[in-house]
Amino acid sequence: MKVKIYSMGQEHLDQVTAIENLSFPIPWKRDTFLFEVLLNELADYVVAIKNGRVVGYGGMWLIVDEAHLTNIAVHPVFRGRGIGKQILQALIKRAAGRGVRKMTLEVRPSNHIAWRLYKEFGFVEKGVRRRYYQDNNEDAIVMWLENIQAEAE
Repeated sequence: MKVKIYSMGQEHLDQVTAIENLSFPIPWKRDTFLFEVLLNELADYVVAIKNGRVVGYGGMWLIVDEAHLTNIAVHPVFRGRGIGKQILQALIKRAAGRGVRKMTLEVRPSNHIAWRLYKEFGFVEKGVRRRYYQDNNEDAIVMWLENIQAEAE
């Protein structure tokens, strides 16, 4: 399913928060997204829009020449249609356009769908953060994409 990717704005936050609540056991609050969009100069967030509706979103922090992927989520009704892939691709291109050289993220070992998506884009497992997730103390796999410029092309 083809979507349009836009910068996340304050007008998207109610729909983003609804998707966040459906997607994560400890969801971010609306105020957190508001801070990220309006005040965090290191943050870059996007939304995926289909027929005027936010169907997914993603974000990252840009620190010097590295990007840290903070979150990607797709509304449950729209999962499995390539929207997460489009969001990740957009974030990589945006980061590369700002001179970023590599990107990192954490993913749950139990989140096989996300893990496969990141592998498809060339992310490599580089470590583990023990008991990272507060809801169940699950570890996080730390992954890196070392040459973001090549992947952006």
